[in-house]
Amino acid sequence: MVKQPENTDASYNELLKKKILRLKKDRNAVIIAHNYQRDEVQELADITGDSLALSQAAVRTDAKVIIFCGVTFMAETAAILNPDKTVLLPVVEAGCPMADMITAEKLRTMKAEYPDAAVVCYVNSSAKVKAESDICCTSSNAVEIVRSLSGHKKVIFVPDRNLGRYVQTQVPDKQIILWKGFCPTHIRVQEEDILEVRKTYPDVEFIAHPECEPEVLALADHICSTGGMFKYIKQSRSKRFIIGTESGMLYKLKRENPDKEFFLATPHLICPSMKLTTLGWLAHSLENMVYKIEVPDDICSKAKKVLDRMLAVSGEKPMSATVGY
Repeated sequence: MVKQPENTDASYNELLKKKILRLKKDRNAVIIAHNYQRDEVQELADITGDSLALSQAAVRTDAKVIIFCGVTFMAETAAILNPDKTVLLPVVEAGCPMADMITAEKLRTMKAEYPDAAVVCYVNSSAKVKAESDICCTSSNAVEIVRSLSGHKKVIFVPDRNLGRYVQTQVPDKQIILWKGFCPTHIRVQEEDILEVRKTYPDVEFIAHPECEPEVLALADHICSTGGMFKYIKQSRSKRFIIGTESGMLYKLKRENPDKEFFLATPHLICPSMKLTTLGWLAHSLENMVYKIEVPDDICSKAKKVLDRMLAVSGEKPMSATVGY
């Protein structure tokens, strides 16, 4: 990919925004952006949220083109759930390091080692890994999903060891067999980061994402997904919060809670992959209809069953009922 020059001139960005909105209309497209995206990308998006919520929202839209401002596994999930739509990822190199830590081949090897274990894959995984799994989960429903596997005492959990460890604390009657994957962004949060902020603001609440390390989660007042953070903070009487997840969360949190104060657990909570998408690349994607995400039919059908099983546990209708898949 040719490096795109950054232009921070406000007038240039305004021209880009107008171009994007025009192209969006011409292409009958919807722009969806993950909570970790740049502020200006979230501002322009039609829908923002976590990865699975965005894919579910995409199913409900009448748009023929989905521009997914996120990373590869998210766009793959959107493509699996929206077979009749074109899914574009603005930056083809926007991958997820944690998702890349597990492959279908490695998972098959692990399954052979534990033949009596159910396989739960975090949604932060490739379509090929999903196709090798029994059921999928998100950070918000991982505990519920593992508990639902009544016929299995052993559960292989991939790829995030920290989310798996958190699930183990909530479901002690099962043996969680962990993969050694992790999020390079969330593990940057250290105990001393939280303690330092609390020295100045003893009344501050620490809200942590379960991808953080166990010793950090032990300090949390509340542990939840990004979607859970919005709900919790909105109803909380507290006025100050330490946010233990990627910096992009602050844009929407501040907008929805102008009377509250937010501190990042560490200034290093930045995901390089999530920040690759710029207004320039968004315009480029719409103009040239790149980069199209396609999942092979055999992988798509298997992965979709895994996603639908998850939705059934949560009491939601399978996506196939919505899109006629």
